Amino acid sequence: MEQEKQTKRYTMLYDCAEIFTASLLVISLIFTLLFRMVDVDGSSMQTTLFDRERLILSCLPYTPERGDIVVISRGEESSLLIKRVIGLPGDTVAIEPESGTVLLNGEKLAEPYVHVPTAVEQMEGEVTVPAGMVFVMGDNRAAGCSLDSRTFGCVAQERLLGKVVYRLLPLDRIGGLYDQS
Repeated sequence: MEQEKQTKRYTMLYDCAEIFTASLLVISLIFTLLFRMVDVDGSSMQTTLFDRERLILSCLPYTPERGDIVVISRGEESSLLIKRVIGLPGDTVAIEPESGTVLLNGEKLAEPYVHVPTAVEQMEGEVTVPAGMVFVMGDNRAAGCSLDSRTFGCVAQERLLGKVVYRLLPLDRIGGLYDQS
C-alpha cells in the first residue's frame, strides 16, 4: 500500500516534469521562430515608446504598412533601430522646412503620435521611395533626436526584422501599440 502511494507520487512528479519540459520547449520555439523580444534603446520613438521598454516583435513575414512600428537590422546583431514606417514604394515624402509638416504624396500626413515639428535633418527636397524599400522615421522628430530615413535614406524591406506588436514592460504601460478604432 505504501509502495503504491510512493509510485503514484513519482508518476505524478514525472508527469509534471514532462509537462513543464514540453511547455518550455513550445514557448522557446514560439519565441525563436515566431516572436522576439526587443528593448527600446534611446528616445527616438518618444512619446510612443520610451527608453528600456520591452517589446514583442512579430517575426512572421509580412508586408509593411504606413504607421507600422518596425525593427530594422543595421547589420550588427546588437545594433537595432525601432522606427515607424512613413512611406511605401512609390510614395513621395517631403518635409516643409518652415512648419515641420510631413507631406506624403503632396498631402499633410496625419501623425497624432508626433508632438514636435519634424526637423528636416540632412534630407533635401522630396524623396520618392524606391521599389522594395520603405521610408522610416522616429516619433521624436526634434533635430538630432532620431537617426532615420531623413539621415540615412530609405531602408530595404529585407532589413526589417518584423513589426512590433506588443509592449510587455513596464507593466503600467503593457498592451498593444496601435489604435484599435
